[in-house]
Amino acid sequence: MTKVSEVMVTNPIVAIVPGNRNDVLAMMVKHKLTGMPVVRESDGRLAGIISRKDIYNNPEEEQISLLMERDVLTIGPDEDIEEAARILVENNIHRLPVIEGNKLVGIVTPTDLLKEVKARKLSTPVEELIRTTCVPVWEGDPIKYVQTVFRVTNIDALPVLNANGDIVGIITDRDLFNRSLINDSTTKSELGIGQDEDEWSWEGIRNVMPLYYEKSKVDLPDVSVLDLMVRDPVTLFKKSPVYEAANIMKRNDFGQIPIRDNKDRLFGMIFDLDVISALLLD
Repeated sequence: MTKVSEVMVTNPIVAIVPGNRNDVLAMMVKHKLTGMPVVRESDGRLAGIISRKDIYNNPEEEQISLLMERDVLTIGPDEDIEEAARILVENNIHRLPVIEGNKLVGIVTPTDLLKEVKARKLSTPVEELIRTTCVPVWEGDPIKYVQTVFRVTNIDALPVLNANGDIVGIITDRDLFNRSLINDSTTKSELGIGQDEDEWSWEGIRNVMPLYYEKSKVDLPDVSVLDLMVRDPVTLFKKSPVYEAANIMKRNDFGQIPIRDNKDRLFGMIFDLDVISALLLD
């Protein structure tokens, strides 16, 4: 059996308490992360987990200790990866700290487990693993409408259909906010990011903080989904084995893939947590 220690990311990037929101945001941008463990400065012990959604939900709060999730699920390095998959899937979470002797030694995410689904060539059809209700949008829908769909459904990727019901694209929260009209210099200043720090690109800032700016600084353009969507997305047939989905997600850094039926109609969307749930059936 494969152990957690064989797939986990060692020496993960962490936030420190006491600390503030801007420290976390800068690390998210620099390292292209959407969340990280939080450890105590005094003894290095795990104190919580913080994600971009914690920041979005409390845009006026600055202290990490008041933003982070304190009740954190953990796992040991000698546990089987099936147990890691179970915890992630059943709790709908994307980060699982690995603890040994009260010390944080790693972290496991769905991405770390996708390669195991691929390596084992797990053959469960993707149609049997879909857990999330699919919410399609029309290519002519205004972006401001889609913004509301993201917020209400808590889903960050939506398939796009044309007037005939054909799958023609996919739109994510990142696509939407790449076109947001936000003041670059003001925002960088508020985050404590100097103008000469090239490693923190403005693109990166928007990628890790879309909903934060929805609540405070975003003025979306009057355009349609067609203007922003990724066209002709990679799709899978509903009978495709799940290892094919794992391979596509791992290779392209996708978190989701539209699924079609035998008439090429939209059947649903499979997400990374759905894919790794196949490990629980093996």
